Amino acid sequence: MSNLLETTGISARALDIADRVERFVRETVAPYERDPRRTSHGPSDELATELKVLARAAGVLTPHVLPDGGHLTQRETAAVLIRSGLSPLGPIACNTAAPDEGNMYLLGKVASPELKARYLEPMIRGEKRSAFFMTEPAEDGGAGSDPSMMLTTCRMDGNHWVINGRKTYITGADGAGVGIVMAKSEDGACMFLVDLPDPAIRIERVMDTIDSSMPGGHAVVSINNLRVPATQMLGESGEGFRYAQVRLSPARLSHCMRWLGACVRANEIATDYANRRMAFGKQLIDHEGVGFMLAENLLDLKQAELMIYWCADVLDTGAGGTAQSSMAKVAVSEALMRIADRCVQVMGGQGVTGDTIVEQVFREIRAFRIYDGPTEVHKWSLAKKIKRDWKKAQEA
Repeated sequence: MSNLLETTGISARALDIADRVERFVRETVAPYERDPRRTSHGPSDELATELKVLARAAGVLTPHVLPDGGHLTQRETAAVLIRSGLSPLGPIACNTAAPDEGNMYLLGKVASPELKARYLEPMIRGEKRSAFFMTEPAEDGGAGSDPSMMLTTCRMDGNHWVINGRKTYITGADGAGVGIVMAKSEDGACMFLVDLPDPAIRIERVMDTIDSSMPGGHAVVSINNLRVPATQMLGESGEGFRYAQVRLSPARLSHCMRWLGACVRANEIATDYANRRMAFGKQLIDHEGVGFMLAENLLDLKQAELMIYWCADVLDTGAGGTAQSSMAKVAVSEALMRIADRCVQVMGGQGVTGDTIVEQVFREIRAFRIYDGPTEVHKWSLAKKIKRDWKKAQEA
């Protein structure tokens, strides 16, 4: 395993899985990083399927879900997902990518046995991709970081729910086979499982975005009179936000895990470049400005990793970890942005080319700072918690 990654306090089973995942990603997946099937809207489904076949043969497909259907602990998941992220294609190949990883976690926790068999099992086997339909267009005044602004509606009609609305930034909607749709009823937020494609769900366009690591890209979607059997609602009417919270903290943290792996690899590439490249009579690493940037990368990498494991341990106690995952998301995403930026800077002109993954990692991390709530939303949420805790202390 990479000598930059933690191994203490991690179970033997997780270390074995992580070791096999790292070897697979470095030796089998990394050579695909120049494959022309990597498009501006993400890897093609043809490429994703090919990589999953290889992962299945190597025994590392969906490695965070155990053969008996159980799930690794969050600490164990961190050890595995960090290593799957060593290539931007690694999570796609190993079936640990967003939004599938988070959706599988949610369904594993809250879906009925019937819904698990119909929707979860094909996802675990890597046969179907999924999409999570929550965010709505800003021009409509719909939900973004504030889910209470949701405009998409659902109403009962016999033994079906009828859903109408628009969604945006729906990752992987183009080509997905499973959808989780959020809408609001008179009772509040609701969550539905749907088969895709469906003629009532129309992709208006796939947007051009700064990132390009997820199959299907990010789509704007119209939902017009989508009829969903009542049996495909997760839980009861009005429980959608509660179920969203089940998914939120682990999914937020798993983003941190995967992109930490990407930055470990980017730092390796930048370090190798600095030790090989000569300028002004000596290796770049011997120029203090370059050496200091790489030293700062080590500091940020280790702090990000420790923050991830700290939050994972909180989640493993059974706590919701909302505040802790917000803290981890802010600290890790900001640290990884600094690392990615320094890697580009160390490599100079080479760092802004597609000759290595460094340029892509920089773009992906910049987008990651927006995923699952931008830094400012998390800080605002933490400030509200600080105020609540202060008031409680005053009343005690």
